Amino acid sequence: MENTLIQQESDDINYHLHPYTNARKHQEQGPLVIVKGDGVYVEDIHGKKYLEAMAGLWSVALGFSEKRLVQAAMRQFEILPFYHQFTHKTHDVAAQFAKRLIDIAPVPMSKVFFTNSGSEANDTVIKLVWYRSNALGLPNKKKIISRLKGYHGVTVASASLTGLPGNHRGFDLPIDRILHTACPHYWRDAQEGESEEQFSTRMAEELENLIRKEGPETIAAFIAEPVMGAGGVIVPPATYWEKIQAVLNKHDILFIADEVICGFGRTGKMFASETFGLKPDVLVLSKQISSSYQPLSAILLNEKMFNPIADESNKLGVLGHGFTAGGHPVAVAVGMENLNIIQERKLVENAATVGAHMLKRLHELDNHPLVGEVRGIGLIAGVELVIDKSKKTALEVPGQLGTMVGKVLQDLGVISRNIGDTLAFCPPLIITVGQVDEMVSKFKQALDIVHEKLNG
Repeated sequence: MENTLIQQESDDINYHLHPYTNARKHQEQGPLVIVKGDGVYVEDIHGKKYLEAMAGLWSVALGFSEKRLVQAAMRQFEILPFYHQFTHKTHDVAAQFAKRLIDIAPVPMSKVFFTNSGSEANDTVIKLVWYRSNALGLPNKKKIISRLKGYHGVTVASASLTGLPGNHRGFDLPIDRILHTACPHYWRDAQEGESEEQFSTRMAEELENLIRKEGPETIAAFIAEPVMGAGGVIVPPATYWEKIQAVLNKHDILFIADEVICGFGRTGKMFASETFGLKPDVLVLSKQISSSYQPLSAILLNEKMFNPIADESNKLGVLGHGFTAGGHPVAVAVGMENLNIIQERKLVENAATVGAHMLKRLHELDNHPLVGEVRGIGLIAGVELVIDKSKKTALEVPGQLGTMVGKVLQDLGVISRNIGDTLAFCPPLIITVGQVDEMVSKFKQALDIVHEKLNG
């Protein structure tokens, strides 16, 4: 049986164009084929087991073998395998889950719009922001400010929000009306002698200067992740969010909190908006909303956002936007059960307590020759690698050091993800203290192997 599967693996690489992959290199080396999951572990086609320290793609909160989610999907398949929400129609599970999300929202929200992914959700948010500005008679108030190193998706519009060069090169992006302000990475970008508070003041001033340069009357919204994920797990410095929100409020600019990675417990609170005292007008959710057992995302809108949109749809006769599978009954049934389990098993609290242990263990590596900075909150962390601590530099080719350590770590049985020279850790919310110790122990071993190789 295994030989058949291995042959199948060899055949499959000729037909699959992989995302976030060098297509030519992939043809040479082929994929790591995962065929099985159990808790925080997955198993490849050769029977090798890995601790999945990235929860898949920041997303599998309940691990890879939660039977209650499978059963919830099967029950819904048998009752109503599909229905839509177009033209004044819906189904009971979507209506119930929307109410549940409004009930647990970190700030008062009014309505939920379901989509299938974080990218689709943020693409939709852009359209709704523009639609709202037109409704208010403000046709020039359309620009949206994102941040360098922010990550908001890969559609034409949402990839434009994303502040990473790799998502723009070759695609003729970003589109117009999308602007970017500075990334709040204190360790990397603070000036000599600058405190976290002073750095945050400077970040807010840069945002204010951009708004004034473009004209406040042209800026509709600001979008940001409470903790930046794919940009390198960047935790905001002290007073950053307080000062940024003050600038937005001053100029009547909508605040969109992208909690696609942070939502549903990742930072030790149900939402990172609670962790950092955020008061968004729009909340974007995905990934852990269903533990990625089904494609699902949700946009929560407050009254300030919703009412002009509702008025405009009445004026025009329709809100001409939607997705066939948005709010799919099977997906929202899984989402509902996923939330039930997170709350019943106190996994948000587990993220706080086990996350504190994870950060403590990672900080034990602060003095390792290859470790520049350990950063994180709850059950999400990043370790930025260097070969020169004082200069904060890695190898000559950006990302080379991170790739080397990530490959050795995977060989040792832990799947992480290098974001340039930062190794990210975002394990399932069910991870235990013992499993964290296993993960960090193997990470240290990988660091030691690479350090010896570079200095041997």
